[in-house]
Amino acid sequence: MTRLRAGAADLAMGARMAVTGGRDGWLRALLTALGVGIGVAMLLLAAAVPQALDAREARGDARDDLRMGAQIPAAANTLLIRATDTAFRDRPIRGRVLRPEGPAAPVPPGVAALPGPGEVVVSPALRDLLDSPDGALLAPRLGGARVTGTIGAEGLAGPNELAYYLGSDTLSADEGAARLDEFGGGLPGEGFGPVLMLLVVVIFVVLLLPIAVFLGAAVRFGGERRDRRLAALRLVGADAGMIRRIAAGEAAAAALLGVAVGGLFFLAGRQVVPLVTLLDLSVYAADVRPPLPLVVGVALAVPALAVLVAMVALRAVVVEPLGVTRRATPVRRRLAWRLLLPAAGLGLLLAAAAGVAPAGAENQTAAGAVLLLVGTVTLLPWLTDLVVRRLHGGPVPWQLAVRRLQIDSAASARLVNGIAVAVAGTIGLQMLFAGVADQFTHSTGQDPSRAQVLVQFPARADVTAAVDRLATAPGVSASNATLVTGLTAGHDYADLRIGDCATLAEFARLDRCADGDVFLVRDPAAESRPAIRPGAPWRWATAAAGRCPGPPGRFPAGRTRSAVRSRPCWPPRPRSGRPGWARCAPTRTCGSTLDGRTRSSTSATRPPAATCSPASSR
Repeated sequence: MTRLRAGAADLAMGARMAVTGGRDGWLRALLTALGVGIGVAMLLLAAAVPQALDAREARGDARDDLRMGAQIPAAANTLLIRATDTAFRDRPIRGRVLRPEGPAAPVPPGVAALPGPGEVVVSPALRDLLDSPDGALLAPRLGGARVTGTIGAEGLAGPNELAYYLGSDTLSADEGAARLDEFGGGLPGEGFGPVLMLLVVVIFVVLLLPIAVFLGAAVRFGGERRDRRLAALRLVGADAGMIRRIAAGEAAAAALLGVAVGGLFFLAGRQVVPLVTLLDLSVYAADVRPPLPLVVGVALAVPALAVLVAMVALRAVVVEPLGVTRRATPVRRRLAWRLLLPAAGLGLLLAAAAGVAPAGAENQTAAGAVLLLVGTVTLLPWLTDLVVRRLHGGPVPWQLAVRRLQIDSAASARLVNGIAVAVAGTIGLQMLFAGVADQFTHSTGQDPSRAQVLVQFPARADVTAAVDRLATAPGVSASNATLVTGLTAGHDYADLRIGDCATLAEFARLDRCADGDVFLVRDPAAESRPAIRPGAPWRWATAAAGRCPGPPGRFPAGRTRSAVRSRPCWPPRPRSGRPGWARCAPTRTCGSTLDGRTRSSTSATRPPAATCSPASSR
């Protein structure tokens, strides 16, 4: 019991020494608390990132309106909805057009009541944008609808998201609208693949390890004066255990003060998070909430790290206190053990690259990266000693600086350890990115300079006039237009693109072309021969008001031109839908056979400037 009391007294003495000593003592404690507080705040922020992303994803799932499977019949509790996403000045806008089919139609999350015809409910960010000088340019996209409300936080992915719900009384399923009886319950998201998971692990290691190094440096603020004070206690009779307990109490007290400061920094900083948008992502302040186990872990790990750093720094104080008080030149640092960490880390990384990973590739890679980066920290003081031992002469300031490093380079090394780890980690991360880039980015051989804008028009009576307006729009130097529908043959599906020879030459390399020719674009990567081929029957969609170029079945040779008429399914008048838009309903099928005049083209290389889609649902 007496020993416990003596130990507690030693710890209390160390805690008092952390906050006493006049102005210098308070300044040292304040700097330590600020440094530790910054590190703690960054750790808490990193711990809150997964929670914030999960909260954002949960709100997105709750408003999900994507439906797969059997069509839901119209009822009093159903709603027609169509996506009308757009973008404004490189900012994405999530848009939905709604039409309730009964009094019990579902209401999207965050919306008090469904907007009526000519009404729109917008997000706060979109409302501010509409009220800004740029709003006059954006408002026509909403059809002149009147803003009647705002979307609440539970209906938005983030506070800066641009979103709206537009009411309509003409929306129909023929226009590509989906019918649903509730929001949410969409398809589950896909998890990270092994390569992406590896990248995430390495990114977190590279980001968090410099913070740990910074914390280790922060708890050593004023370390030289502390070491001399403890060495003096050692010389007047304190044993090694007492010195260690006093140092532990002093380090723990400063670290606990830093944890409290870090908590305040985090609480204040998370109020600024909603103002930040990164990669079109924003989160609410309430989303930035680290899990309680991680908060407790940070609160315990930081003082433990401070005590560990203090114990490591006590070697000279305990063994050679007189040398500390006299600032004697320390003995040379040993190299052997400093090479073990980077060598072990490199070995783990090489083994993981070779497929030898008993603990899992992600865990082994993370451990290897940590050991390699920590090895950088341990090697830096030895490398500094190696360099400064050979420096002599020069101006007086230079000689003073060199002599200071020759006496003790550890203090200077601590100041740049975090930077060294961050630089080394960034270089390694960039090399990793370069190594896996080919798995996500492939050259298609396309020439994107051929066209910069793709415009798709659903079938409409004035599509020719719309194409002409596009061609004469300011800034358009060239344009072309084609008609697109679909072909089916058995279980195979293909696009049928109709246009003149000059336009088709923008999509494929043609050796020659004449009116009535049909070109089949083959996929060199296809493993089997497609059912849509010369001599095989095929079908395409046409509107109820359209007409087939002939009876369904096989057309004789020489009739290919009839099978690819330029207007296979345009209706004679616009159908119901949004003002100015029409849709060609695929309610009739026509059939034909590609005859001997069909030619094959092996490479389609050029994108269109405008496409008319008569069989499109939107």
